[in-house]
Amino acid sequence: MGKEIDLWDSKYYENRELSWLKFDQRVLAEAKDKSIPLLERLKFISITSSNLDEFFMVRVASLRDQISADYKGVDIAGMTAAEQLERISQDTRDLVQSQYTAYNRSLVPLMAQKGIRVIDRYEDLTESQARFADRYFDENVYPVLTPMAVDASRPFPLIRNRTLNIVSRLKKKKGAKLKISGEKDAEYATVQVPSVLPRLVQIPGEEEGERAVFLLLEQVIEGNIAKLYLNYDVEASHPYRIMRNADLSIDEDDAEDLLKEIQKQLKMRQWGEVIRLEVEDSIDKKLLKFLREQLDVRDDEAVYRINGPIDLTFLMKLYGLKGYDEDRYAPYVPVQVPEIPAGGDIFAAIRKGDIFLHHPYQTFDPVVEFIHRSAIDPNVLAIKQTLYRVSGNSPIIASLALAAENGKQVTVLVELKARFDEENNIGWAKMLEKAGCHVIYGLVGLKTHSKIALVVRREEEGIRRYVHLGTGNYNDSTARLYTDCGIFTCSEDMGEDATAVFNMLSGYSEPASWNRLAVAPLWLRNTFLSLIRRERDFAANGKEGRIVAKMNSLCDKEIIEALYEASNAGVEIDLIVRGICCLKTGIPGVSENIRVRSIVGNFLEHSRIFYFLNNGDEEIYMGSSDWMPRNLDRRVEIIFPVLEDSLKEKAKHILKVELEDNVKANVLQSDGTYHKVDRRGKQKLNSQEVFCHEAKLLVEKAQDLKTQRLFIPIMAEDEEA
Repeated sequence: MGKEIDLWDSKYYENRELSWLKFDQRVLAEAKDKSIPLLERLKFISITSSNLDEFFMVRVASLRDQISADYKGVDIAGMTAAEQLERISQDTRDLVQSQYTAYNRSLVPLMAQKGIRVIDRYEDLTESQARFADRYFDENVYPVLTPMAVDASRPFPLIRNRTLNIVSRLKKKKGAKLKISGEKDAEYATVQVPSVLPRLVQIPGEEEGERAVFLLLEQVIEGNIAKLYLNYDVEASHPYRIMRNADLSIDEDDAEDLLKEIQKQLKMRQWGEVIRLEVEDSIDKKLLKFLREQLDVRDDEAVYRINGPIDLTFLMKLYGLKGYDEDRYAPYVPVQVPEIPAGGDIFAAIRKGDIFLHHPYQTFDPVVEFIHRSAIDPNVLAIKQTLYRVSGNSPIIASLALAAENGKQVTVLVELKARFDEENNIGWAKMLEKAGCHVIYGLVGLKTHSKIALVVRREEEGIRRYVHLGTGNYNDSTARLYTDCGIFTCSEDMGEDATAVFNMLSGYSEPASWNRLAVAPLWLRNTFLSLIRRERDFAANGKEGRIVAKMNSLCDKEIIEALYEASNAGVEIDLIVRGICCLKTGIPGVSENIRVRSIVGNFLEHSRIFYFLNNGDEEIYMGSSDWMPRNLDRRVEIIFPVLEDSLKEKAKHILKVELEDNVKANVLQSDGTYHKVDRRGKQKLNSQEVFCHEAKLLVEKAQDLKTQRLFIPIMAEDEEA
């Protein structure tokens, strides 16, 4: 190696928060891509806004908490909390400016060409449109509003997190009679834009070619604001929105009842410290000063002046506009898993051999059917499952409840600490308990993020255990949007391990030994480090070393250091990291042999796949864990091996195609920026499109094979007649 290099030096690591902002920039790049249909671009710009909201409520809030606690420590990149906030402020402002530049200069004109118009100024309405908006206000909006005046007797109200509001500066009309004895002139007032009403109000279009014209709800209200304050002249009105600290801080050691403690914290989430105030860039100076005083926003960096409509998440509503199919991708319908024919015996299919699932290219229905069949099968004795995030009307939840009602032993771990799904999960947990399920409310100090379902079935040969293991949640809705992998198996080793997992989760002791599964926080970190170092040692001894790893995020310092060591030894490393990546590439003597790419496409890349050459005896793992400290040390995670050769080939194929993607892939450069792949001289390859096409081909081949296997009897001539 020559000169000794300190691989723990912070200069070799990227800050986690700044890396995440680069990911949101990559999402925004999709909104700017002229080759993408218009409504898809609107969807991506909406996603960037939603992402940014969560980033502020959790990550920025956490950094502010560190400053409040006078925490002096530094992060993986050697930055204090204050230094991180300073850079975050700069980068988020650049991101927001880029968002609104894309919206105002590119997307709004394109929308106009398609006959779509979103009016964000009441003053831009024609007389007839204004009459329509005023009538809509009187009939639909006015009865819902609760204007709140602010004066000596009425303090500024508590403003809920992420709600859109309108603040007004008022002046009492001459001769106006006061209704409350002793009331003084109210100079300011605020009213919440009701979230129960659609933000996009469709109004008649009056210009040629206009097919879908909308007025933003806050502008309907602002245009009629005088009707709310009849004794006053409204001198100025502007919409605003706040972001509060929404990171739950639960002392689980002191919480006697985790369920009650989380319910209490959920209420507090609405009233946490204000960490971001969004206002129109043209806001009245006195109004802005008033808002900052009332909301206790002392830091200039917390104020964001917006050049356009506040909160662009409303653009997602335009995605489903009727009559605009040509401005969206044709919807992809997940295909059947060939090994599991529709309506067939799923248990018999699994007994034939392990089955590989690739969502959303292949349907999630077999997973839903697996739980449903288990609920009604008289031979099934028990069902055990972990749930992290589920859909709003989950068929899996319904099947688990049905199974309990049918007298089966049903054990469900519902993770109450799944961020922003806490309330939803509390509701499901209570419903399952009422149905007779044994519900575990997570574990003290740990989030249970693993994706595992175990079915115990009585068969002629004795008790058999069927297991589903996956990389994604048991959510039938997101399974159509997220790319994930899973396997069905009835391997005895896997079944024993699955039983051990649930015994451990329900409070029983850990088994003396495990067969196949690697579980966090027990030894998953050491397992990954061992696998990486094994490749390092092969390369150091003149053999070939190879690692390909696909995940959502990479920010664990010990894992990154091990990857640097492996690279130094000559291991060729390809990483497919969708979001955060704190590893740096192209550093001489550190990471010359490491390449990192991020794929942002129509589906959210969510699967975790880990490949190790192992001197030719290839090992492949999949599971729920990223290479992050929280996954390796503070969560219950499961990584499982892909054992059968045919399934290994499928996993390897996914990695191979994604490494060849030159349409949706962004490659990390040595300067920390991401660039699209240079496609000169290469045929276009969009990995997600390839997987869609291949999934359909697999089904067609299976159908052809089934047709060829039909036995057609030869009829006698007289019988044919």
